[in-house]
Amino acid sequence: MFARRARGLLDFTFALLCVWCAYHHTPAGALLRRMGAWAFNTRTTARPLLAYYDGVSGTSVPTPGALPPSMLTRVPTSAEALAWGTHSALKGLEPKAREPALALAREAGIAPETLLDPAKGLAATRRLLDSLAKDFPSEEARLTAVFAGRVPARFAMERVDAEGGVPTLERLAKQLPPGFDGSSVGAAQALALSTALMLGWPVAESAHVTSPFGYRVHPTLRTRRMHTGVDLSVRTGTTVSAVAAGVVRRASEDSVNGRVLVLDHGRGVTTAYCHNSELLVKAGTRVEKGQPIALSGSTGRSTGPHLHYQLELAARPVDPFGFRTALRVADGGATEL
Repeated sequence: MFARRARGLLDFTFALLCVWCAYHHTPAGALLRRMGAWAFNTRTTARPLLAYYDGVSGTSVPTPGALPPSMLTRVPTSAEALAWGTHSALKGLEPKAREPALALAREAGIAPETLLDPAKGLAATRRLLDSLAKDFPSEEARLTAVFAGRVPARFAMERVDAEGGVPTLERLAKQLPPGFDGSSVGAAQALALSTALMLGWPVAESAHVTSPFGYRVHPTLRTRRMHTGVDLSVRTGTTVSAVAAGVVRRASEDSVNGRVLVLDHGRGVTTAYCHNSELLVKAGTRVEKGQPIALSGSTGRSTGPHLHYQLELAARPVDPFGFRTALRVADGGATEL
């Protein structure tokens, strides 16, 4: 009798665990959490639904190619960043998903094939976006036109204007005619890529990188693991600055990341700053680009003073150096998690 009751309790415990995992780590759970947040007008930490299908459905933010030489020595303008993000997103789409952009290029007198050309693509995409600026003043509306087409984008804009709202990409996507829902994926990719390109750097650019992004042998666990950020060697107490304006989504401490901050910059872009000795801002605070947000340290699972800086697009870690001018990478001296 006791064994039967114990087994029943164990089964019940595992069932609860399965429900918890499904609620927090599956697309269905994320959908329920987002619907609950919408219904009760609260915030949710649920990942974007597309993040669960990255690498499977082709909807993840594409890995950008190398930055053109013109962007390696200076900060690009917002127009250049938007063109680069749009060009990179177009290259990562299926041929059918590119058709609205190619049609707009023909309409603007631009050879469609140049939008995807490695050498001419950036300039051609810039011309395409400039040709849409009069009819679609905001970046979000312009991207909606590129990936959905002129007529569907204008229809969505009119619906949003009628509601009296700001034409954000999310609102425009909801107002697109039936059959154009998927076009918002490419627009979201382009917006995230262009936003990431405009980010600053959390510490002095002269700080050595002691462990880059990618797979490595973990310095303390001695197993091969994915390193989801870059380690920047700085002394304890070094000022850590926000790389862009945003909202502090997390300001806490744990045994792995130490004292950690997570900033949400909008448009699917977040950054994390780990192992700090002190946090200067609290969760929910809005910060500006360049604002001091923490003092570096060696808290958590760390072998020495450094900052672990992480960039995520659509909830997936990406190499911050894919969006940075050329910086030196130091050899040895890994000081991370």
